[in-house]
Order: sequence, then structure tokens, then C-alpha cells
Amino acid sequence: MIDSSVFQGKKAAYFTLGCKLNFSETSTVARMLEEHGVCTVTEGERADICLINTCTVTETANSKCRQQIRKMVRENPQAVVIVTGCYAQLSPKEVAGIEGVDLIVGSNEKGEILQFLADRLQWNCSLQERGDVETHVTERVKDIRSFVPSCSRGERTRYWLKVQDGCDYFCTYCAIPFARGNSRNPTIASLVAQARQAAAEGGHEIVLTGVNIGDFGKSTNEKFLDLVKALDEVEGIKRYRISSLEPDLLSDELIEYCAHSRAFMPHFHVPLQSGSDTVLRLMHRHYDTSLFREKILHIKSAMPDAFIGVDVMVGCRGETAECFDETYRFLDSLPVTQLHVFPYSERPGTAALKIPLKVSDKEKKERSKLLLELSDRKTEQFYAIYNNKVREVLFESSSDGRVVHGFTDNYIRVGLRVAEGEDASVLENKIIPVKLKHLGKDKMICYQ
Repeated sequence: MIDSSVFQGKKAAYFTLGCKLNFSETSTVARMLEEHGVCTVTEGERADICLINTCTVTETANSKCRQQIRKMVRENPQAVVIVTGCYAQLSPKEVAGIEGVDLIVGSNEKGEILQFLADRLQWNCSLQERGDVETHVTERVKDIRSFVPSCSRGERTRYWLKVQDGCDYFCTYCAIPFARGNSRNPTIASLVAQARQAAAEGGHEIVLTGVNIGDFGKSTNEKFLDLVKALDEVEGIKRYRISSLEPDLLSDELIEYCAHSRAFMPHFHVPLQSGSDTVLRLMHRHYDTSLFREKILHIKSAMPDAFIGVDVMVGCRGETAECFDETYRFLDSLPVTQLHVFPYSERPGTAALKIPLKVSDKEKKERSKLLLELSDRKTEQFYAIYNNKVREVLFESSSDGRVVHGFTDNYIRVGLRVAEGEDASVLENKIIPVKLKHLGKDKMICYQ
């Protein structure tokens, strides 16, 4: 039983690195703390509680995590500092070695963060003395079994609904299955209930998040398509987005359903990683370029306006210059909208370390630059199509009361400047048809 009195009058600061799933989980913790009387710090205030939710997808991510932990300790010297997330799960000793860390919470224990924190606050209620670092981490991957629900708004209009966690794929370059455990999920009924609650709170858009969400159903003997159909019937939610779907799990039936659904947007994110079949085999991916092309063309045939984002990794072990050229030509030939490009980073314990050919950092940077330039060109071409076209925009936020930003149904980011004397914030969380004006360089504004 959590003693809420230990939280009264406390202020908390949060920092999240990594994926949308991490942001969703951080937001959920923040909401639970708020329910126990904890306020989020404002600019210039010092926190009593600091939560850092970490990522370990690359060594750069690890470095950023360490920097952010030290920064929060430095800026909040009397705070109880909690570190969770994938880096905390895989490298708890490294995290424990950072001066000022009080609690380390692993993937299987996230649901108990409030209890761990309450116990720590009771034990050290003055926040003046530190004891040993408390580490709550499940060491064996097969023992990471818990599913911590999360459906949170955070600072934006849209909600993030966690529909799945963990991954069974174990691609050779990836450490996430070791940090998150095997694939697991809640029931469709529980997720529909969370979506209804989001609608009751005034939410209009939900992003489905997870580690490998197309694998939904293993825990409950259900199917991802059935989840999509059930969510589509939730009144009040006007937009759904699917954060990422593996090509081999992106079924033709799902594409066709989304093309004619009430609320699923023409927006897909499909990880490719490499456009070379040789490299895909080295990565132990579950598809080849032929299947990937087929899925992209099917999306565009069913939804010509669809925004398609693609993950692509450069410089992984075994990627020769010829393999990279294959990737570039393959992506150039596809009607995709934007590339999320990231360099390969060696992850301890992964099978990729056994592949002999290494790519230099210099070559990784050059390859990344070429793909980013290709991405800019494709995005620019996509945006140009909608110049002077009318699309519906869900407006999200206004930082100064004069300009409000939002996204079209097909994920074009736009800005709307209101007339002198008007307050742009009145448009927040509203869906409005607007005329788009393309300004070039990936910029789009709109007019009512």
C-alpha cells in the first residue's frame, strides 16, 4: 500500500530518451505521481524527485543517458534520482556508478516505481542524506514478463497507447529484446477501455506504441487486426496512428482495412534497416527487399496520400560499399516519404559482433549524409503535392499564442498564424480543414 503522504508537497522533473514507448511510460508515471500530490517542476525550480527514462539503442544513446543523469543530479542536488528504461536494465552497474543516483528500476519492475519511490522517501524523508543505490532489475531475459499499461497524453494533444512490449526477433544488431524481454501484450478489451477513457478526457488522436506491435496477440491469442477493428469503433477518437510495423507483420488485410477505416490515418512507419538482401540476411531480418517493396506499393495503391516513414541503418557489420549502393538505389526507387537514418552502433552481447567486416565511422557518416539528402528530397516532393490543397489538421500546441502547430491526416506538419488580437490556443485539440501552402525546405503553413 502506497503512503501518499510522503509525496505531498513534492515536485518532480522528468527526462525521457528514445522511443515513443518510453515517452508513454514516463507520462504514465508522471500522471500517477500527480494523483498522489506531486507537481511537475516549472522552469527554474528544483525538483525533489527526478526520473530519467533511458534508451540503449546505440552507444550515443548510452552516452546521452549518462550526461542527462549527471545534469539532473547537478541541477537538483537534494532530489531522489530514479533511473529506468533499457540502459538501466542492461547496464545497472554503470548507472549505479554515477554519483547521485538513488534508484535503478528495470523493465520488469516499472509497475512498482511508485512503491520503490515511496519506500525511499520514507527511509530518507529529509532528502539530505544518501544511502546505497537501490537496484531493482530482473537479470534474466526470460524472467521479464510483466506488462505495465500505459495510455498517456504527455504534453501534446495526442495520446500514446502501449499495446505491446518486448520482442522475440533477436535481430543480430539489436539489444532491445535483452532489455525489454519477450513479446507480450494485454487484452483487446483492456486497450479499448483505455481508448474510451482517453476519449472521455477529450482526446482525439491515439498513437499505438510498442516494441514490435505487429506481434500483438501472443499473450492473449488475439490478432493485431482485431485490435485495430475494435479501436476503430471507439466513439470520440477521431484519429489513430500506428507507430511502427515490421514488414512481415504488415498484412494485406490490415492495409486494406486501414484504407477504408473510420479513424486510422494514411500514415505508416515501416522499418527496412537495409535495402540489401545480403545485409538483411546478416541482420536476421524476417523479410527481403521483394516483400518490402510489395508492402510499400500496396500501401500507396490503397492510400495514395499515405505518408510512409522508413527506418534505415547504415554501416552495420557486413555492409560493403556495394551493399550500401543497393540500399540507396532501392530506397530511391520506392514511393516513401521520409527516412529515419541512424548509424550502426555495436551492442555488447549481440550476434552482429561475430560478423568480421567493420565499417569505419567516417564511412558511416558519409553514407548517412547521402541517405539524409535522399530523405529531404523525397519529403520535399511529398509536401509539394499538397500545395494549395485542403486537408484536415489536428492542431496541437501554441508556444506564443500567435502560431499553432498541428498535423494533417497524412502527417504533414503545418503552422497557422492567427490574426492580430486572436489567441491561437483556442485552436488546440481541434480538427479544422485548412488550405496548405508549401514554402519549400520541408516547411508548410496553412490558412483557414
